[in-house]
Amino acid sequence: MRYYWLGSLLASLTSACSTASPERVQETTPIHIRWANDPVALDPLAIPNQNASDAASLLHLGLLQVDYQANVYAPALAERLPGVQLIGDSLMRLDYQLRPAATWDDGRPVLATDVDFTLKLIQCPGLPYEVARTQFSFIRQLLPDPTNPRHFTLVCRGQGRELINTSGDFPILPENALDAQHTLRPLPLAMLQGWHPDKAPPAVVAALVSRYKQANSARYPSHLPGCGPYRLAEWVHNRHLLFQRKAHWWADDLRPAPFVLQARAQLLDYIIMPDDAAAVLALRRRELDVFPRMPASLFQRLQTSAAARKELAFYTNPSYDLISVGFNTRRALLNNKLTRQALGRLLDPAGLLTATQLGQGSLTVGLVPPDSQFYNDSLPALAYDPTQTLALLHQAGWQKQSNGSWYHSIIAQPLALTLRYRSDESAFATIALQFQAAAAKLGIPVKVLPLEASALTVALKAGDFDMYIRTIKGTPFGFNFSPLLHTNAIGMDNFTGFGRPATDQLLEDISIEGNLPRKRRLLRHFQVLIREEMPLVPLFYLANRLSASRQLRPIIASGLKPGYASGALSWASGSANVAIP
Repeated sequence: MRYYWLGSLLASLTSACSTASPERVQETTPIHIRWANDPVALDPLAIPNQNASDAASLLHLGLLQVDYQANVYAPALAERLPGVQLIGDSLMRLDYQLRPAATWDDGRPVLATDVDFTLKLIQCPGLPYEVARTQFSFIRQLLPDPTNPRHFTLVCRGQGRELINTSGDFPILPENALDAQHTLRPLPLAMLQGWHPDKAPPAVVAALVSRYKQANSARYPSHLPGCGPYRLAEWVHNRHLLFQRKAHWWADDLRPAPFVLQARAQLLDYIIMPDDAAAVLALRRRELDVFPRMPASLFQRLQTSAAARKELAFYTNPSYDLISVGFNTRRALLNNKLTRQALGRLLDPAGLLTATQLGQGSLTVGLVPPDSQFYNDSLPALAYDPTQTLALLHQAGWQKQSNGSWYHSIIAQPLALTLRYRSDESAFATIALQFQAAAAKLGIPVKVLPLEASALTVALKAGDFDMYIRTIKGTPFGFNFSPLLHTNAIGMDNFTGFGRPATDQLLEDISIEGNLPRKRRLLRHFQVLIREEMPLVPLFYLANRLSASRQLRPIIASGLKPGYASGALSWASGSANVAIP
């Protein structure tokens, strides 16, 4: 039995399958994709996890979108890539033209005023968009073209190449649906960006924030119209999300159809299955059609099965996702970099890569991928070294007690740690147990505390941990580490609590630097600094492994999350099941 926890919509669709033609069946048979956890919330400007990001990309569009076929940014709502004008050595103007065909569901055109509204909405005090505020604060002004409502220029601080991509990488929201009276138009973007958090916002901003919160688009996405190809037909928390293609979508008439604006499947059904083994069983039973980010051991087991190879296709790509171990630098136990360095030497990146990924992936010295021109290959790879751990603990002021424990007279606490990680990730459990065992040999007790994904995020944001294990999502398009390590991001994505004025400035300089030799020097220095301060330990980059039904057309697989192009998913001719088994 398929996992059809759907409503009357899907029931009516599937009941017709027994008599419909194969072509019609393909249109009404959902493609089932495995998700390990629920997206939790679907506010497109406050993305809590990767699944929420995947969902938002079906409902909304940005000026630019990632082309997973070529691994580049390509025009989406924009008609072409922006024209670039450098001003002096610190400013940049980006010239954008919106597609004439782009419309909202009510037929209204997507205009420059919608882009301006979205940028201002991100900066409105009172909305939970701290990460987006930091990420897009380099856009200082939108200059509209008085003769063309679809043409505008973004004035940006900085000249980094990645800023060009980032300038178009946010969902554009409809001004008329959220601010029909256009109350934000008179307010300069820079004024909102510089608004002090302790100061009461302007009345029009407070009123807009109140309306936006009442709409509760995080739970009810239909309250926030999008210009993407799909609508959310059903969402049963922790069970599934069903997306239905719009019958009349503005991009259908574009010729030739840009790859980033293709949406072939009529129904995409994301099934929430936390257990990896259960998901593999569902894939073999044809209850799932796509299993992205499959664990290495399960992937290998399926590949060696002759029966599985007949039913399933297998794809492997290098990814930009990095498994890391972080320290809570706000804790007295861990605010000394020597202590963090000591504990970092108890991790075994090479052994863990073999144990958890069967050696598939790549070790790294920092947060920059090894294949990047900015990688600091002069740094030695971090390795398991308990002898060095002992030396560093003594340097940090820790003393071994007669009972075998460690004590610091100034901190007046024993060295004992809690380590949190996501419970549905088997690789994290292996890493936690390796560290726990290595620490126990030296008399350092470590309590491992696996948590469900949403509970883990709450704990990390609250600082309720000593150490954590998580995957950092990376891209080949730029190096903006501010959300991870800037003091402004503490309490958001900077779970380590690390931040210094000097490192903040370095992070800001990296994100806006346009000169390649200077950028290379900055990034190499950054990698040395993170190794020295060690707020986190980068272990290795993952390989992306995906398996899918051969009843689908070949998957456009990518090393970028989610690991495939969802818009290109479709049934092969005549392959969909006519009746539900």
